[in-house]
Amino acid sequence: MTVITDRFRPESAPRAAEDDPCRWTDEDLDAVGLHAPDTLEHILEIDAVMAGFAAQRAVSVHRFWREAIGRPRGPRTTREIVDRSVRLELATALRITENAAGMLLARSRALVESYPGLLDALAAGRVTERHADVFVDAMDEVDPEVRARIVERALEFAQTEPLGTFRRSLRRLIDTARSVSLADRHEEALRQRRVVREPAQDGMAWLSLYIPAVEAQSVLDRATAMAKVLAAADGETRTLDQLRADVVSDLLIDGEVPAHPEAARGIRPRVAVTVPALSLLDDRAAADAPATVEGLGPIAIEQARELCGAAAGWMRVLTHPETGVVLSVGREQYQPPPALRRLVRWRSGRCMAPGCGRPSDRCEIDHTIAWEDGGETAAWNLAPLCTGHHTIKHHGNWAVQQLPGGVLEWRSPTGRRYLVEPERRMPSFVPQAGRASASMSGPRPGEAPPF
Repeated sequence: MTVITDRFRPESAPRAAEDDPCRWTDEDLDAVGLHAPDTLEHILEIDAVMAGFAAQRAVSVHRFWREAIGRPRGPRTTREIVDRSVRLELATALRITENAAGMLLARSRALVESYPGLLDALAAGRVTERHADVFVDAMDEVDPEVRARIVERALEFAQTEPLGTFRRSLRRLIDTARSVSLADRHEEALRQRRVVREPAQDGMAWLSLYIPAVEAQSVLDRATAMAKVLAAADGETRTLDQLRADVVSDLLIDGEVPAHPEAARGIRPRVAVTVPALSLLDDRAAADAPATVEGLGPIAIEQARELCGAAAGWMRVLTHPETGVVLSVGREQYQPPPALRRLVRWRSGRCMAPGCGRPSDRCEIDHTIAWEDGGETAAWNLAPLCTGHHTIKHHGNWAVQQLPGGVLEWRSPTGRRYLVEPERRMPSFVPQAGRASASMSGPRPGEAPPF
């Protein structure tokens, strides 16, 4: 590779011109036995090196997983728990989501175990990392006997076609080779239907439905028809896109379907909005301490003020401390009282495992020091964990300790230490010389309730 930097420059190599430190003349490079490529050739060389690094990373990720699988484990530590533990540590160490870590792990295993030819091509720079991702994702859906018939042809496409063309060619190749009918594949896809919320900027979010195409077209058609009726009303200024979005939101939040059971028809959304008390009164305070919606983030103070009025379905939490809140029941009972559960969930905002974003209202309340080990039912010993991370904490060889303020310290099976901060620090009040002093750190384990 004909790239020279100050760090790796041969002693005999001249320095580049002062006005362009990245440019070398043919004479400069000829003097040290190198030849200058044009800029595009340079880009292609870098791309090939990056593909080679991706192949090396896949091999190392696979080795990391094999090492974890090979460690001794307890009778309740299943293979699934080990896999989840590996995924958690990869995500935390690489500072990516667990979903991304799971995809990296799955693709690395596929390259090493199922597609060695593709791994070799990636290491040699004959395919890009994106080609390899598309290849693995598509081929892993195919039955093994069908995959064996088309893998060589698929690899040929990957090495010769641009990414978009390759994706279409691979899809056609798979569709032609698969023995199952379109109806069978649609039935399988139907089982994967779901709703996904993706946060966006400026207090917005995307809500996506993975549903049959016919139903999707019906939803859009009805929303469009209703939006056109609204658009024809006098004084209406919203665009058709805005009206469609408002119609769908209104139907999903307030609408009812007669075919649903009565208990389902009466359900309405419940969302927690947290507003600093001063922000309700002063726009300048709101600029420094905005209102937030649980699981979403900051929202406009005008919207928060409306929600803190009489809006139904919203749990309003003011960040002004109030006495009388139950923070601990010690060893008197295992299950936290409802007020304490709400407080623990509000403090954390989400699952308290590294990198997990599952909202706390969909998590289990865990005793950091287990109840059977003498742990108390107290705010300083409780934290929300989703079911998967709750299982990993107890059976995945991770050690978890709760620090002051609701911070959780996780120690991985490899000995690395990760701190998880709650979204909110809960104030505590400790008497000092006849008066109360405030602290945002919270009580330490074993201390008396702060108020």
